[in-house]
Amino acid sequence: MAGCSSESGSGESVAKKPRTGAPAEDAAVESSEPSASAPGPVLEVGETGEFETGETDEYGENYKTTSRMSIKVVGAEYVTPDEVDTGNEPENGQFVKVTLTLKNIGDAPAEIMTYGTMEWEDTDTAPQDASTLEGAGDGRSIDTSYKPGQSVTGFLILDVGEKGGTVSYNGSEDPNAEGPVFSVNLPE
Repeated sequence: MAGCSSESGSGESVAKKPRTGAPAEDAAVESSEPSASAPGPVLEVGETGEFETGETDEYGENYKTTSRMSIKVVGAEYVTPDEVDTGNEPENGQFVKVTLTLKNIGDAPAEIMTYGTMEWEDTDTAPQDASTLEGAGDGRSIDTSYKPGQSVTGFLILDVGEKGGTVSYNGSEDPNAEGPVFSVNLPE
């Protein structure tokens, strides 16, 4: 769902360069490596970035970019279970409310589904699932299909290990994605 590929600007595969001493005919061999989406933007509160969305064929292969999305991190605040109107304590340590504005700036529909694809990590902790159903149904959902030009400002309640660190959306359809679709650096 995000990133750039190892293709040239014309959409053609980039040919491998011959190694020193290799026969010249090797230069015409196309790379057999599948193209991969590059990691998306890493944003701070108040910043805006863009990422690509895409899809694969019915076999989960042959990823292609289909549209572009704009994302703005409107806010990130730590909240208590009472503020989220839940009796559940966070399993990982801390609830954070991340408010985002997503807009389809491409020419085709784009689908965003964050549940089960949000992870939190910091310098001491490897990526951990941060998805929760807390706050679901309160306010506008960013998990939807966006037609070109449509936007939504909504929030996610995430369960993170502690204040700080980074939350990332890993919902790319690209089986060869090299990183998250987008990430948000949380305040300390």
